[in-house]
Amino acid sequence: MRHRSGTFFAWALTGLLVAMAAFDGRLSAAAEEALPIAQSADYFPDQIGNRWQYRGQISESPIQTIDLKYFSNVSEVTGTKKLSGITVTVFHDSNPGNHGESESYYRRDVVGIVYYGSDPGTPLEKQITPYQIVRFPMKAPSSFQQFDRTGLDFGADMDRDGTDETVDVKGWTSVVGHESVTVPAGTFQDAVKVEARMTMLIHLSSGEKSARGTDVMTAWFAKGVGLVKYVERQELSAVKEDRGVMTEIMEELEEYYIAPAPGSVSRLKPATEGVFTDDPADHELCQVVLSSRLRPHS
Repeated sequence: MRHRSGTFFAWALTGLLVAMAAFDGRLSAAAEEALPIAQSADYFPDQIGNRWQYRGQISESPIQTIDLKYFSNVSEVTGTKKLSGITVTVFHDSNPGNHGESESYYRRDVVGIVYYGSDPGTPLEKQITPYQIVRFPMKAPSSFQQFDRTGLDFGADMDRDGTDETVDVKGWTSVVGHESVTVPAGTFQDAVKVEARMTMLIHLSSGEKSARGTDVMTAWFAKGVGLVKYVERQELSAVKEDRGVMTEIMEELEEYYIAPAPGSVSRLKPATEGVFTDDPADHELCQVVLSSRLRPHS
């Protein structure tokens, strides 16, 4: 489970950002019978003491590659804390996506995982958390529109007119199925492959044309291990004299330690009242993942 501020679930695990009205994954999934993935919770281990070390690289380019960076990130489950009366699990990341140290907060129970935000968090993220990012059991293939929010505060002044922009955010996600994936930590034969696609339509307060941000992420989760790899492509259209930018990010698992689990039943918390309802907004499976270029800074 990862936000740009945490590596437990990569998106946006987070993804976050493409107006894909004809999202092929959604259409193909609808044509096939979705089958439950057994022991879905085991793909997202969150025992205190778990530790994952990743190596990553980032390439940034307006047209051709102009910058290639390498980085490392260590993600650990450090404990629990109370947020608005809810007990959440704390994930500490040393440098997720090369953005520096952060914490992210999650609650897992028998019906899924809810994301409660991060520290530091973005102004946009704070407007949409908490939200559900995984439902158990996972089914493959399956996909759905995660959310459709309009008129949010973007938290940044892109057109430099002294007023922060507003933004419309939409998201889709798809559980593709099982796939073998090889990373420095080894080969994982039956990893669950998940794809997330999101869009941001940024309304410039100056009245000029809108800017668009897109994010497409593919992530692989291994049973009993968690996230082993993700590949993400982010794009931001040009604003005024600025050129648009494209960023590609990848992290691969180098080594990991999974602490002994107490028991499959006792480690699952009871469902939180009011979190899981029939409102589609409570069933969002993605995280708001913003690169340093796309992220709305305060």
